[in-house]
Amino acid sequence: MDNPSVAIIAPATVNRTVRQPRQPNAALRTREHLTLGEVERLIEIASGNRQGQRDSLMLLLAFRHGLRAAEVCDLRWEQIDFATATLHVRRIKHGTPATHPLTGREMRALRKHQRESARSAFVFVSERGAPLSAPGFSRMVERAGRAAKLGIKVHAHMLRHACGYALANAGHDTRALQAYLGHANIQNTTRYTALAPSAGSVCEVLARLRNIDLNYHSGDIGLRGLTK
Repeated sequence: MDNPSVAIIAPATVNRTVRQPRQPNAALRTREHLTLGEVERLIEIASGNRQGQRDSLMLLLAFRHGLRAAEVCDLRWEQIDFATATLHVRRIKHGTPATHPLTGREMRALRKHQRESARSAFVFVSERGAPLSAPGFSRMVERAGRAAKLGIKVHAHMLRHACGYALANAGHDTRALQAYLGHANIQNTTRYTALAPSAGSVCEVLARLRNIDLNYHSGDIGLRGLTK
């Protein structure tokens, strides 16, 4: 006989798909940075996109200045001084801002991009004039990596790591790299200089830091290193 005082309660359990834990980076790729030749290959691939001029310039600036995805997407024209060929870099994650020199290649590309892109306070915008998002930039880099067939899974932050390792291999010491990459904690910089050759005293490197420049020979990005 039914008991009218007993209520029937539906089960609260919800069946969900069990998500597999994320694999460590070491299981996905053998290294977390790109070589200079691989960076140039990505830039070449990106230049063939529908917005090739914009996309290739984003890759170049992200590598040249060690920019994170959010930092390159947030770039504004007011940060670029065409008169002095400098870029005022603003960092996220409580990083230290800095002023970087711009190469001739960057200056030419930036002037052309400014002439041909939609008017906006932001350097990089969509076809509708809205600022590009960091996830959108990351997807573009991943697509370029697959198209380039580099043999490793590419992500946007590898451009920043490529910058750090390139400068360390050119002889710049930990303190100089910390200033250039805007690391608040120097422990984040030591990964680049652990196996790099010695660069001399901190004062010598910092005094010549402004002369850090990238050359481009035969289609490859090369590093000039320190100049006296």
